[in-house]
Amino acid sequence: MLKEKPIFVIGNERSGTTLVMVMLGQHSRIAVPEVGWLFPRFYPYLYTYGDLNKEENLRTLADEMLFGLNRHLWGMDLNPRTAVNELLAEVKEKSFAGVYCAMHEMFARKNGNKPRWGQKTPHNLYFVGPIKECFPDAQFIYIVRDGRDASVDYLESSFGPANIFCAAENWKMTWNAVKPWREKLSAEEWMDITYEDLVRKPEEVLRKICDFIGEEYESTMLDFWKGDIGQKRGTTRDHKPLGHAVSDKYIGIYKELLSIRDQRIFAAVAGKELAEAGYQNDVEPLTITPEDEARWREFDGRIRAALLDAPEGHILFESYRDWLVDQREARRRQGIWSEADIPKDMFPIGHSHEELIVGFRAWKKWKEHFSIKRQYTAKGIVF
Repeated sequence: MLKEKPIFVIGNERSGTTLVMVMLGQHSRIAVPEVGWLFPRFYPYLYTYGDLNKEENLRTLADEMLFGLNRHLWGMDLNPRTAVNELLAEVKEKSFAGVYCAMHEMFARKNGNKPRWGQKTPHNLYFVGPIKECFPDAQFIYIVRDGRDASVDYLESSFGPANIFCAAENWKMTWNAVKPWREKLSAEEWMDITYEDLVRKPEEVLRKICDFIGEEYESTMLDFWKGDIGQKRGTTRDHKPLGHAVSDKYIGIYKELLSIRDQRIFAAVAGKELAEAGYQNDVEPLTITPEDEARWREFDGRIRAALLDAPEGHILFESYRDWLVDQREARRRQGIWSEADIPKDMFPIGHSHEELIVGFRAWKKWKEHFSIKRQYTAKGIVF
């Protein structure tokens, strides 16, 4: 059990999770590093590392977790040659959770010596169970945004789906993934907020968040855009809103950016869930045929792969994630694991959306189809 409860910010991508992350990170007692993607990327595949009580296996895991971060070493003042040694020296338990905790505690110590840490990774919403197993005291802040706004924001990004059908399907999946946990966890463990309330009444919502996590509200939380992460992210097109004070001008953007037909497609795919989330459907659902679905899914796959190396595309991260898959196979050939070690019912292994759930931006099938070249050096700031 940790001395301080860790805080996990979750939600569908493009719903304000990063905004909450930078707001919390401005608190004098809470350190929140950049997005980690550690649970989605590593937890389902821990069996490929073998017995983590063996130093060499734990070192491999720690090395891949530390050097696979979207922001290099989370911006920590670390010598890359000795960074893993420094991390392992802080690990209190030879496990994924031990490395995960040590990484966050190291970040907290190197960023103001703060006593408490948090983590924002949108798809951690698929791993609430494993997170609670690793960190029983974890607290979750789930932020939901009008699915149509979140979807069109996703479509406009350099890493999201390519059409409204796939965007709506993703939003629906994320909404349904957390429903059991909202019912199961207590009011001390789970908090729901909406993006719209946060940007319209930021101080009021932040005070409620602080009550939930047991911290004093600090007005500096509203100065997120002056912080290190806000400043860096604010220079990118996808995260430009983080470069200025909170604003409600991004509410209702779907009315301008989605056609009526697209709104009807969203209503057909996720209208029920949109209503459950408290948003009003204002169009009739479109009738979608199996042929439509197949065509949109194929177009999405092709376009995602083709855009990986577009401006602000995620080819760098995608390449590292592909490399991680290569390393798993290499460990299998070394005899560290075998097919018999794959846990039964390990989510999301075998799920139709496994690749996207664990953080890939494109499907392997289409990356191979287009012979997408990997890239391991950054050409600009991307997150």
